[in-house]
Amino acid sequence: MSKTFPKIAKAITMAAKEAGSDPANNAKLRLAIQQAKAANMPKDNVENAIKRASGKDAAEIKEINYEGKGPHGVMIFVECATDNSNRSVANIKTYFNKSGGQILPSGSLEFLFKRKAVVQFAVGPETDLDEVELALIDHGLEEMTVNEGVAYAYAEFADFGKLTSGVEALGLEIRKAGPERIPTSPKDFTEEQMNDIEVLLDKLEDDEDVQAVFTDVN
Repeated sequence: MSKTFPKIAKAITMAAKEAGSDPANNAKLRLAIQQAKAANMPKDNVENAIKRASGKDAAEIKEINYEGKGPHGVMIFVECATDNSNRSVANIKTYFNKSGGQILPSGSLEFLFKRKAVVQFAVGPETDLDEVELALIDHGLEEMTVNEGVAYAYAEFADFGKLTSGVEALGLEIRKAGPERIPTSPKDFTEEQMNDIEVLLDKLEDDEDVQAVFTDVN
């Protein structure tokens, strides 16, 4: 929680600053608040994060991406939200260097990942998946998979708002939603290699400025 809450709070603040503090008119903020509830984040924390959108702190939070090559050639895309870019880049470089990897020039991995809108929502035995899929096609749905009571709906990044609205209109509980970077040519690694890779991923994901980490692991 000590690491999760600050990350969610940043997402709430940025969403509120971007499109207003009213969740009813701001889908991105609405989803960030839903994720806060799912993480049992106190209501006061959520309200404070929204208030910060109109304060000076919000203007200092910037979204910065870093691309790198990790152990065994794994490619990693790191999305950050930070109020101190010097701190962020220093930390990210240190993580990669200590793992035997390196930071790559911006844009190096763009061709290795396709950006998609992904919405995760709960489904049960009573959910007619065929009906859901058919309804969401009109909202940009390209593909839908289901795993252990959670459906994963994929659409083009530009259709994120449409897809989210479609899921909400069906009365389905959204667990998580947002843009993701899907590897175009995912690679397999041995268990031993994955152990080395996961050490780096854990360090990245624990960093307070890191919002999301994507790899080309299959």
